Amino acid sequence: MSHPRIAVLNAAHRDENTTRNFRRELDGSLAEFDATDGTVPDDFDYDGVVVTGSRSSVYWDDDWMRPVKEWVGEAIDRGIPFLGVCWGHQLLAEVLGGTVEDMGVYEVGYSEIEHTGESRLFDGIDETFLSFTSHSDAVTALPPGADPLAANDYSNHGFRKDRVFGVQFHPEYDAKTARELVGRKDLSDDRRESILAEITDENYRRSCEAKLVFDNFLEFVREVKAEDAVVMAESEDSAASTGRSD
Repeated sequence: MSHPRIAVLNAAHRDENTTRNFRRELDGSLAEFDATDGTVPDDFDYDGVVVTGSRSSVYWDDDWMRPVKEWVGEAIDRGIPFLGVCWGHQLLAEVLGGTVEDMGVYEVGYSEIEHTGESRLFDGIDETFLSFTSHSDAVTALPPGADPLAANDYSNHGFRKDRVFGVQFHPEYDAKTARELVGRKDLSDDRRESILAEITDENYRRSCEAKLVFDNFLEFVREVKAEDAVVMAESEDSAASTGRSD
């Protein structure tokens, strides 16, 4: 089976770790776009779209976000499957009519997260799982009609609406990315050392279970592509049949 064609909207302000992590986790034909300079695809000829994390907030009035939100909204309307991670999760929620706000606290480090609803995005992942987190904003109101999928004491950590999925945690992170992020954050010395001490081989291995969201999403993308091809073929057959004369 051919690899699905995936557009990656990279909002990480040219963080090389983000490019490396998503290229490793997404088994598809990837086209990456630097969202932070307003770059989006010229068309909608993609099987799926992934939106990365960012150090920005989706409610900021930054010029680069406008074309990104407009393209994302039209792509969703066209039925293209989406997966948003952290900032991407928040962006998708806002575009769909949800609310994103400052939590007033900063969740960072390996966190336990629980499923709150059934979803094929979490196939093979335990009901309570570990993943790295880093966010001070949260989806405080889901989009109308969206289903919550995961949460912890800090916030919602996952939702689905139709063909759109979002996860607040960072399943793509490796230990290098986690350490470098913690090292550059404005934290007290005690908190920084405490979080760095959690970034162990054991915790990373435990968190790798959450990476299944990428495989599950790509499988969903393949299924949608196949279903849409069948619908298109049936529509063409119907049109041809209607045009025939007796």
